[in-house]
Order: sequence, then structure tokens, then C-alpha cells
Amino acid sequence: MSLADGYSAKRLSIARMPAQRVQTDGPLASMLDQYRGGTRGPHWHSDWAWENYEPLTLALAQHFGLKRLLEVGGGRDPGFLEIGRKAGLEVIVNDIDPRELALLPPGTPTAQFDVAGDLRGRPDLVEAFDLMTARMVFEHIHDVEQAWKNIHRMLRPGGIGMAFFPTLYSWPFLINKLLPPETAKAIVERFFPNRAADGDNPVFPALYDWCYGSETKLKRMLDPIGYSEMALLPFWGHRYLDRVPVARELDHLANRASSALDIRALTTYAVVILRK
Repeated sequence: MSLADGYSAKRLSIARMPAQRVQTDGPLASMLDQYRGGTRGPHWHSDWAWENYEPLTLALAQHFGLKRLLEVGGGRDPGFLEIGRKAGLEVIVNDIDPRELALLPPGTPTAQFDVAGDLRGRPDLVEAFDLMTARMVFEHIHDVEQAWKNIHRMLRPGGIGMAFFPTLYSWPFLINKLLPPETAKAIVERFFPNRAADGDNPVFPALYDWCYGSETKLKRMLDPIGYSEMALLPFWGHRYLDRVPVARELDHLANRASSALDIRALTTYAVVILRK
């Protein structure tokens, strides 16, 4: 049972929660409103984001007629390879590290490049994709502004770029940012064995460049790039205290209050969706 299932709708009313709002009034906003209206809440909690990110991505592809999907930073364990193919999409897996891509099943379509790098020498990437998606990748990118510029260049007109990432200044990620990388890595591997170097989701250094849940902050960086529509879905809550009952409940109450007051400095995760 998820945390979202453990609380009654009466206690966790979502009627005025900020995750119900989007940044634009165009086709993207309308589609997101329709999608959320058909899902179970609480919509402010990060459980919703984890449960719905992949279905939402596929729903966006279907709604806007997007066919060619690039999973940014998919590495050895992409999330869309199988479900994307079943949905009729052409799925290409990207990673900066060719060693990660080498761990994929033989014959998997791949594209090895740094999404935040200098791609002027890659004309093959210009308007090459309909949909570019990144889950738990942007916190590791050294220049997120350049990444969004590159994504804009790689998207076809009407294409969508989206990213799901942890945000500052939620305490788990603030601590992770402040700790020495090796210490942070050891702590994560201690609590999540699958994050070990030989697991299916190894730990990489986290930088948190432009990882915020605030439209105001992100628009300063994104507006000049030229996207036609933007939606930001903020979320609060996490699973790091699941084994500590009292602390877990106190932390949940703090996150619930932060969401009700729309305190964007304390979001835990955000999903940013941009349409070219």
C-alpha cells in the first residue's frame, strides 16, 4: 500500500492543492488537467508522480501524436524501452557513458551524447525527436540551462521535453548536496542496496543545478529559450523515513502543510513539461 492510500480523502483534500495548477492555459494545460482528473490522489504527494510519470508520458505522446521518444540518461535501466514499444513508439535510449549503453539488450537503439554538451557538431540530432523525457537525471547534469537549450534544438515543432527530478531545498537532497560525494553515495547504498555500483540503479554525483519546484525561478532560465508552453507540477513527500515510524509521520505532516501553503522552497520533487 502506498502512502497515498493510507490517508483518507477527507484528511488530505486536494481541492486547492498546487499540483492541480499548471503554468499555461493552452493545449498542454488542458491535457494535464484532464489526465489528473482521471487519477487517484492525493495529487500533491510525490507518490502520485512516481506512479504516474510513465503513464503520463505515454498519455502525452498519444494526445499530441508523438512517435519518436528519446529517454535522456536512460543508461542500463531505461523506463520506457518496453512500455514505449508496446504503445507504438520508437524508443531510443540516451546516455553520456557508452559503458552504460553497452549494458542494454543487443539491438537496442541508442544515442550516446551529453545532453548538456556542445552538440553543434551533431546535425543528426536537430529536430530528431518528438518527445524527450528524463527521470531522476537532471539533478546530475552540470549545466541544466544548456540541456534545455539542446532539447529545444532536438525537438521537432510541437514536440515535448519533460523532466522529473528531486528539488532543493527538501532536506534529503539538501543533505545530499552538502555531503562529500563518497559519503552521500555510501549512505544511499546503505539504505537502498539496488543503488550499489553493481545494481540496476547505481549512485551518480548529484549537483542539483536548477532543480527547483518554483515556476518563478525556472522561468527566468527557460523563457528565453523559446518554448511555447510550460507546465510545472510540484510535489512534496518522500520515502526516506519509511522505516522510522514517528519521524515518518512528523515529516509527512510537515510536507502536507508545505503543500497546503504552497511553499515551493520545500518541494521534494517536480515534473517540468515544455512544448516547443
